[in-house]
Amino acid sequence: MRIWGPLTAVCLGTFMLLLDVSIVVVALPDMARTLHASLSDLQWVIDVYALALAALLLGAGAAADVLGRRRVHVAGTVVFALASLGCGLASNAGLLVAARAVQGMGAAAMFATTLPLLGTVYQGKQRSVALGMWGAVSGGAAAVGPVIGGLLTEGPGWRWIFFVNLPVSVASVWLTLRVVPESKGAPGRRVDWAGTAAFACFAGAATYATVRAGDVGWTSASTLGAYGVAVLSLLVFAVVEQRAAHPLLDMALLRRPALAGVLLGAFGFSIAAFGAVPYLSIWLQTVLGMSPLRGSLVLLPLAGTSFVVAAVGGRLLHGVPARFVIGGGLLLVGIGGFCMAVLDAGSGWPALIPGLALVGVGTGLVSPGLGGAALAAVPPARTGMAGGAVNTFRQLGYALGVAVLGTVLTSRMRDTLGAAAHTVAGGGAGSLRDTASEHMGSTHMVSEHMGSDHTALDHMVRAAFASGLNMVAVVAGTAGIVAGVLVLALVRARREQPTEDSRDLGREHMPVAETV
Repeated sequence: MRIWGPLTAVCLGTFMLLLDVSIVVVALPDMARTLHASLSDLQWVIDVYALALAALLLGAGAAADVLGRRRVHVAGTVVFALASLGCGLASNAGLLVAARAVQGMGAAAMFATTLPLLGTVYQGKQRSVALGMWGAVSGGAAAVGPVIGGLLTEGPGWRWIFFVNLPVSVASVWLTLRVVPESKGAPGRRVDWAGTAAFACFAGAATYATVRAGDVGWTSASTLGAYGVAVLSLLVFAVVEQRAAHPLLDMALLRRPALAGVLLGAFGFSIAAFGAVPYLSIWLQTVLGMSPLRGSLVLLPLAGTSFVVAAVGGRLLHGVPARFVIGGGLLLVGIGGFCMAVLDAGSGWPALIPGLALVGVGTGLVSPGLGGAALAAVPPARTGMAGGAVNTFRQLGYALGVAVLGTVLTSRMRDTLGAAAHTVAGGGAGSLRDTASEHMGSTHMVSEHMGSDHTALDHMVRAAFASGLNMVAVVAGTAGIVAGVLVLALVRARREQPTEDSRDLGREHMPVAETV
C-alpha cells in the first residue's frame, strides 16, 4: 500500500471522472424519454461536461500549484460526488445539464492534479510503470464507458450511471488523504484568475460555435459571432498571460517544440480515438437494432486492447523516445479510423472490429506517453501547469471533435439522401432528410419513421448513415495521422538548463529526457 497506494488513489478518481465523459452515450434515449429532453438537450448532456473539463483544467492546475495539489484533488472529488447525486436526482433536462456542468468543474480539479501527484511520488522506472497504469486506466475508462453505461441502463436504470460515483468517491477521498502526500509548486505564486476567465470564455465560445454549426451551418451569423468571441477571448488570454506575474500558462513554454508537440498530439488524439464513438453507438442501436448493452459490447476491442497495451507498455517501453511511442500510437489510431470507413447499407458490427482494435492499440501507446512527455517537457515546478495543459487539450479535442464529427455525419447523410431523392416518390425524400437531421441520437430514428413495408427507405437510411460514418471515420483518421506526424517532428530528446523554478519539494532539477 505504501508504494502503490498513491497510484490506486489517483487512478480511482481518474477512472471515475473519465468514465463520465462517455458513459452517458448509450443512456441518452432513456434520458430523453424520462426527462422529455430534446436533441439539443441531449447534446449538451455530453458536451457541457467535457466543456467544463476543458475550460477549467488550466486554472485548476495553476490553483493546485498554489493551494496544494492533494487539497484541490480532494475538493474536486467532493464537488464531483455531490454533482453526481444531483445528476441522478434531476427531474428535467435543464437540471441534468446544470448538474453535469458542476460535475465537470469538480472533475477538472481532479484531473488537473493527477499527473503532478504521480510525478511527486514516483521517480525513474517506477514513474514509467505508474504512468503506464494511469494511462491504461485513463484510456480504458473513456473506451469502456459505453459498456458500463449499457449495463446500468438496462439494469437499474440510467440514473445509476451517476449514483455509482458516490461510493467510489468516498473510497477515493479516504485513500487520497491516507496515502498521498501534499505538494505545491514554487512558493509565492498566485492564481491567475483573469487568465482562467479568458480561457474559459474561449473554450466555451469555441465549443458552442461548433455545436451551433451543426444546427444552423458554419456561415450563419450566430456561428460566426460565437467564433468571433472565441478568437477575441483567445487574444485576451494571450495578452493577459504575457503580462501576468504568475501566468496561468507560461507562454514561453509553448516555444518548446516538445511541449507544443505533446499538446497538439493530445488534441488530435481525442478527436481521432474517441470523437466518433457516440455516433458508432447510435448506428449500432438505431440502424442495426442492438440493445444498449449489446451495442456497447461491440466497443470492447477498443477498451480491451488499450488497457493491455498501456499496462504492458509502461514496463517494456521504458527508455524508448516518447516521439516514437506517441507518434507511432497516433498513426495507428489514424489507420484504425480509416479501417472503419468501409461501411455500406448491408454492413454489420463485425466490420468495425479491425479498426476498433487498431485504435485501441494506438490508444494504449498514446495515453501514458502523453503523460510522461508532458512531465518531461517542463521544469519540475511546472508539472501542474503542464498536466493541466495536456489534459485541457485532450478534453477540448473531445468536445470539439464530437461536435465537428456530428456535423460531418449529418451533412453527409443529408447529401446522400438528397442525391437519392429522385428514387423516392412524393415527399418521402424530404421526410427522410428531416428524420436524419432532426432525430440524430434517438434510438427511434429509424423505427418511428419506417414500417416493415418501407424496404426502399430502410435501405436509403442504412446507406446514408453508413456513408456518414465513413466520412466521420476518414476525418477522425486524418486527425490521427496529422497529429502523429506533428509529434514525430516536434517531440525530441533534450536536456533543460536549470532555471529559477528548478526545485520542486526540495528536489534538485532533474534532466528531462523525452521518454516514456
